[in-house]
Amino acid sequence: MMPWIMTIATTAFRPPDAAVLRPPETGAPRSSSLNLEAKRALGALLPLIDRPELRDVLIQVREGVGTLWLDEGRSMRRVPDWSCTPDALRGLAVSLIAAGGRHIDELHPCADVKIGDGIRVHAVLAPACTTGAAVSIRMPRPRPLGFDELTAAGLCSARVAETLRDAVRRRCNVLITGGTGTGKTTVLGALLDLSAPEERIITIEDVAELRLRHEHWVALEARQANSEGVGSLSLDRLLREALRMRPDRIVLGECRGGEITTLLTALNTGHDGGAGTLHSSGLRDVPARLEALGALGGLDPAALARQVRSALHLVVHLHRSPGGRHSVAALGQFVLQRDRLEIRELR
Repeated sequence: MMPWIMTIATTAFRPPDAAVLRPPETGAPRSSSLNLEAKRALGALLPLIDRPELRDVLIQVREGVGTLWLDEGRSMRRVPDWSCTPDALRGLAVSLIAAGGRHIDELHPCADVKIGDGIRVHAVLAPACTTGAAVSIRMPRPRPLGFDELTAAGLCSARVAETLRDAVRRRCNVLITGGTGTGKTTVLGALLDLSAPEERIITIEDVAELRLRHEHWVALEARQANSEGVGSLSLDRLLREALRMRPDRIVLGECRGGEITTLLTALNTGHDGGAGTLHSSGLRDVPARLEALGALGGLDPAALARQVRSALHLVVHLHRSPGGRHSVAALGQFVLQRDRLEIRELR
């Protein structure tokens, strides 16, 4: 066993409140989908993966000591009496990223991978992270929730739920926005599952997190260059490939760069029923975020405004309450004001 694995495995670790680890309420344990390399990398942390309410695991170095933080649906809290060395945490980061098929080192100190069934791992090494390595693990629900289940759990009112269902039926292009942890991917997947079974859905993601139950679904995932600097597959390239795959719905998991221009072009050339997600702190901030991304793709604000107004029919903004409940905070529609993009909240 590698030395750093021994370090973490022998570290004093107690689950929150010294509770007995419960199995997931439904479906197979999350850890059952992990490959052997990922299980070995997690070591003594592996039992955490199967806690059904766990959403995030964060490990970081503070004052020369690795600390562990958990979010089980309400707020982040530190696990007492747990620690590891900075070298052990760096080894964990390198091995987890390798388990997902990517690499991380001093020349490439940041990486994002998927392990198992939708578990997302992000890692940053020193010196990019000045205090030491930082590892962030985002957990999916043990079982993807359907739209009816989300609505019953308080996602939205019956009226808003019918608006969203109608948008899927009418093949509207939908943009789902919100901050980190507001449930954008969960809601996007639930809406896509409402699509007609014969429709072909092609999803494109930097790191594959969507888990659809739809029977006609093709998932594409970007790929970083290898250690020799070759073999990369960008989101923009995958979007162009998706257009050749007879799609009924094209979905960009997250709009974060110049590829937004390719998506807008696709949605404006007859590919209705598409969708994507966008980080935004509020509904009113969405136009500015899109303008910033459009600039990366070479679009000036006026050109972007016309493209967005034509391509995107509905904006769904999500919010997460302090108690951890996810809900639709607002629905919006893009409008043009003197060639500038603005948004109007739907009542």
